[in-house]
Amino acid sequence: MARFLVTGGAGYVGSHVVLALRERGDEVVVVDDLRQGHRAAVPADTELVVADVADSRALAEVFAAWRFDGVLHFAALSLVGESMRDPLRYLSENLCNTLAVADAAVKAGCRRFVLSSTAALFGNPETTPIDETARLAPTSAYGESKRMAEAGLDWADQVHGLRSAALRYFNAAGADPQGRLGEDHHPETHLIPLAINAALGLGPELTVFGTDYPTPDGTCIRDYVHVTDLADAHLRVLDALEDGPSVRYNVGNGQGHSVREVLDAVERVSGRRVPHSIGPRRAGDPAVLVASNERLRRETGWVPRYAALDDIVRTAWAWREAHPRGYDSRRQGPAAQAA
Repeated sequence: MARFLVTGGAGYVGSHVVLALRERGDEVVVVDDLRQGHRAAVPADTELVVADVADSRALAEVFAAWRFDGVLHFAALSLVGESMRDPLRYLSENLCNTLAVADAAVKAGCRRFVLSSTAALFGNPETTPIDETARLAPTSAYGESKRMAEAGLDWADQVHGLRSAALRYFNAAGADPQGRLGEDHHPETHLIPLAINAALGLGPELTVFGTDYPTPDGTCIRDYVHVTDLADAHLRVLDALEDGPSVRYNVGNGQGHSVREVLDAVERVSGRRVPHSIGPRRAGDPAVLVASNERLRRETGWVPRYAALDDIVRTAWAWREAHPRGYDSRRQGPAAQAA
């Protein structure tokens, strides 16, 4: 049985990856400071160390206590808008924390590292769909922090032999199809949960930012990938690193959906209207961001199981309707179902 360290494993994507690892029989240790993560998102039979990965002593103690076959690193700041208000914090934390975890892994003899990266690396892309050869030109401090983190991992491989995979997500969405885990951010910034909250009366009216983009219905188009499919991608690249070289992948459905299409899907799935108003464009929002997932499919055999927008929305709706206050409305985490 393999053992893996998952930093940020109490967060949205991280918790779904932890669940996937546990379901296939791997042992997992989670390190999370619970600023954005939730204790209830970690199975009760999974070791949770409440600590900040910036705490070098705590990190050293974790690597001293367990031998790991690989590290999956999710612990990071991730809000684009916030990164432009406080760029130095984003650049410092996301880069330094990634390098700190990588350094601890190298010193402990661990040679596999999977980084949660981002499509924000590409800024305003020159072509669509976006493949791995596209120019990296971040337009936010968040995107730049991940570009720097990937570069640091390249050096760790070149000098120390730390093989790494960076998964550049587009828009993670949905929830565990069995209802064990879901999306619970504070504040929430993602379109699908914001639309669901508005439909349920749990949040304010949604604002559609711009209806004059050069797209079929005038609203922005984004690529939504189900979080369970995203977890599967992590496990596939983690396994490939055992014998293969470092690699970078774009992870998305390979097809885009507009803001209006998302609202329509929420209304179809829920049978409720999504209250919304029209606002001006947000500065820096590209009209279209869609991934090419051809390389990931070809090299790992990955295929999204929940590619349809209605399927993505349906799982997100089911979880939120059952947990209107998020994890605070649960009496226990997913341990009973995940064990």
